[in-house]
Amino acid sequence: MKNEVHVKHSGIDPTAIGLFGLAIVTLVASSQKLGWTDSVSGVISWAVILGGIGQIIAAFYDAKVKNVFGATAFFGYGLFWIATAFSWMIQSGVFGNALQVSYDPKQIGFAFVGYLIFTLFMTIGALETNKVLFFIFFFINFLFLGLSLSTLGFLPEFFHNVAAIAELIVSILAFYGSAAALLNAHFGFVFLPIGKKFNIIKAPQNK
Repeated sequence: MKNEVHVKHSGIDPTAIGLFGLAIVTLVASSQKLGWTDSVSGVISWAVILGGIGQIIAAFYDAKVKNVFGATAFFGYGLFWIATAFSWMIQSGVFGNALQVSYDPKQIGFAFVGYLIFTLFMTIGALETNKVLFFIFFFINFLFLGLSLSTLGFLPEFFHNVAAIAELIVSILAFYGSAAALLNAHFGFVFLPIGKKFNIIKAPQNK
């Protein structure tokens, strides 16, 4: 996740692997939300390794070149998936019956609200990256909106479906973004277009 104008990587550009991690974990997680698969037990490993570790590795590479936006995004969502995996493990009794019994799902609902706020301002930042990244963040907003409201008990079935559909769209867009980052760099020309930044946020002019 980078600003094409201002960020140059002397080593590898981590965008492709970071978006691939996002694409895989959201694909697997959306399959459970959409009812194509059962339970979250099989999602945990993908959440930790691809959603978590994969994006955190990408974040470190972006941090090395002081790409604040890319590093913040990959760190933020990578840590989200690890925390979510731990929540699922608590619910499943991995850490003992006492934690499982006392678990209040509304607490993760408030975490989803926090991530909705995080995603809203990341979406504003994404306006000045490229259109593929912008629309990834745009639909992540709907994912967290659906997760927040369904977990907190507001029209749970409806908002669960909103989250499921949004998550699948995020996965599709992230696969495209990953492919574009890899193939455009590999071929040395725009093989898959990602769209220019919106160029609507400008620094104030000094008077």
